[in-house]
Amino acid sequence: METSPRSFLLFLLVAILTTGCRHPAENRITFSSLGDEQNTALQAYIASITFDSLQGIKPTVQVTREDSNTVHIELIYQLTDSIHQNDWQLKIKPAFEATRHWSPHLTPTSKNIIAQHVFRAPAMILTDSLRQLAVVPDLALLNRSPVQWYMDLDAPSGILTLGVSKSKITEHVIYERATGNVYPPGEFRFGFYLITSRDSLGHTDPWRRPLALLWKKYGEPQYAQGQPLKGDMMPYVRHTYRWAFDTWSKNVWQEFMLNEKKVGAPVFIVNVTQSPNYPGPVNEREFRSIWNQAWFSSLRSAQGLYRFARRQNDKKLLEKARMTKELALQFPQHDGLFPGVIATAMEEVEVDGKKVARSKGWNTMYFGNSDRNPVIDWGQAAQAPYHILDMSWTAWLMLTWYDELEKDPRLVAYATRYADKLMTLQDRRGFFPAWLDIHTLKPLGYLDQSPETAMSATFLLRMYTLTHEQKHLDAARRALDALTGSIVPNDKWEDFETYWSCSRVLDTLVDRKIERNNQYKKNTLSMYWTAEALFDGYKATGNRAYLTTGQRVLDELLMYQASWQPTYIPIRALGGFGVMNADGEWNDARQSLFAELILRYGEELHLPEYVHRGLAALRSSFIMMYCPENPETRAQWEKVYPFFNEKDYGFMMENYGHGGEANANGLGIGEFTIYDWGNGAASEAYLRVMDHFGATYLEQ
Repeated sequence: METSPRSFLLFLLVAILTTGCRHPAENRITFSSLGDEQNTALQAYIASITFDSLQGIKPTVQVTREDSNTVHIELIYQLTDSIHQNDWQLKIKPAFEATRHWSPHLTPTSKNIIAQHVFRAPAMILTDSLRQLAVVPDLALLNRSPVQWYMDLDAPSGILTLGVSKSKITEHVIYERATGNVYPPGEFRFGFYLITSRDSLGHTDPWRRPLALLWKKYGEPQYAQGQPLKGDMMPYVRHTYRWAFDTWSKNVWQEFMLNEKKVGAPVFIVNVTQSPNYPGPVNEREFRSIWNQAWFSSLRSAQGLYRFARRQNDKKLLEKARMTKELALQFPQHDGLFPGVIATAMEEVEVDGKKVARSKGWNTMYFGNSDRNPVIDWGQAAQAPYHILDMSWTAWLMLTWYDELEKDPRLVAYATRYADKLMTLQDRRGFFPAWLDIHTLKPLGYLDQSPETAMSATFLLRMYTLTHEQKHLDAARRALDALTGSIVPNDKWEDFETYWSCSRVLDTLVDRKIERNNQYKKNTLSMYWTAEALFDGYKATGNRAYLTTGQRVLDELLMYQASWQPTYIPIRALGGFGVMNADGEWNDARQSLFAELILRYGEELHLPEYVHRGLAALRSSFIMMYCPENPETRAQWEKVYPFFNEKDYGFMMENYGHGGEANANGLGIGEFTIYDWGNGAASEAYLRVMDHFGATYLEQ
């Protein structure tokens, strides 16, 4: 049957209205309402802003000048009926060709999106040698939105997209659009901020203005209302140590003889099957071990226990802290190098008809290194290579113990032997390699010139402050020059966790950018180590360039800190940190590590925003703890593990929403506690900051 021209046009009109095709001539946002001068100024940054049709309904568009750098744009739709439309997009085309691009999550193909789940401090940023453009979603509108928002950055085409769509997870953790989006009847409001600048700050530190806007509008008001936590954190600390050394001590505390010395430490990891309330058999999640590694450091946690025991005059806990120090000193050194893990052999046994993993006991102990590396499988710690990062961190902690807790000369001697070897490994550019073969002691060729070098610089700077030997300062300066010369300008934040932890997506792109986003796969630990090394370099030398560059690195790190409280995250989230631009965590345990550094920058630069961000990070470190002080979190734990009770107070997962999604029914809650990357680490950070800044300071 033939179709008449009139029928075809009618069919085409219906198709356009129901599929949401774009109408560039009609669906375009201009700045004419701001006046000729401001309209002309914005044209240097924005070529066009267009948006999809929403089944033919036209919005009211409001364009408002917030300040000399910021414009707010809002679209207001009045919907008389439900609208089924899978995807709605607003596209921003810059008027300049950017050389740097930044977004909080990777979208390697056009199918991918930055789902709102990872909107911790959401922004998309472009810069060239003169101009900066940042796009920041209006989070107040998002928090009232009945539909899910997203972002996308396509660097080759220069397009920044804000949109509305459901999402799905295709890899750990990358998102794609999903179908089934429905707009309910009523008013739908969608908005965002445009930040433009043409100055040195926008070029050298493009994150500063978006961070300031996000904190001023969302973070600071919520912080002033007591988010994420308010008051004394010592109840959380007491829960931690009661849990580790009383109610869960049977499975947490490990004590044994090593080289005729009594040593001990909390075990690396425990899970819910090890709860005194669990009705089934214990099944150990990973090989029983104790770690002194960049994540999981028993020596770091023991410093917190020491500080607590000293305050409480608790001789038993003080003895346990010293046993962990002794354990670190008993790790064997070979030409100055030393392992980072002590572990037991494991076996599979059958209990009540179930096969479970169990340790064979500390009489089967062996030394090894972290299995999070590019050359061995997980669980093969005995064959794992030496990791320079782990050794530098542990040696730095030894010097900290000596400097702040006990003048045990063995700590300095151990660290000095390592420092002497470390300096022989520095390359011509100033970098230290990441891994060394355990037999040949030769670099393995992975991340030989990476920001992991920063931790070694920080260690050598600490050696210099204690020994005043120029060789330590000279080596540290060479490392800082290497970092500021090639790592910082390229935002190249690659380390062991970026590729060889749980987020293995895009792990073939080591040392290569994701082309569509013009960014590397990045990890926040690298940013932290570098910002810390630069701050310490400034303190040791007085060179203010280190401080300025360190602040720029810190600001990129803060783009992974939650600057608000989303309604779709059912636990308190303000101040907590994510992990990288390809993972889904909120409130990750690293925030306790980062907190004091943020405070130090805040005090040095006289920036209250940093002080409050640092304190929020410190307080958020306890949010995931199962205890009565966290009613929202406690409810989530009990939805998943109804057998939990007061004997489990102190149990704390390392983060929330790790898999990239969460809901109010327990999705996002994990099943294990890593004492050295969770409750023990949070307690150490709180007690350390209290010792350094005073209890009154913590109440700001």
